[in-house]
Amino acid sequence: MPERAATVASRVGLHARPAAIFAEAVGEFDLDITIARADEPADEAMDAASILSLMSLGASHGDVVVLRAEGTGADDALERLVRILETDHDAE
Repeated sequence: MPERAATVASRVGLHARPAAIFAEAVGEFDLDITIARADEPADEAMDAASILSLMSLGASHGDVVVLRAEGTGADDALERLVRILETDHDAE
């Protein structure tokens, strides 16, 4: 299963607006995509398309998260999602 690490760039972490932007992008893919903090085991990963899961993750600015996806196009999807997480959406 492909996976990528990303550093949360938004100053408020993965909350409200950044979580909504990310969840919307995840929903565009017909893949099972999960997210977890880098220091957590893979079996505790959450559904990356769920805004509530994203906000309950508690990822703050500078935290590293791990994205995992399974299916055709998973590598491309993860690359796009990493770029979203590594963008400070609060600065836009």
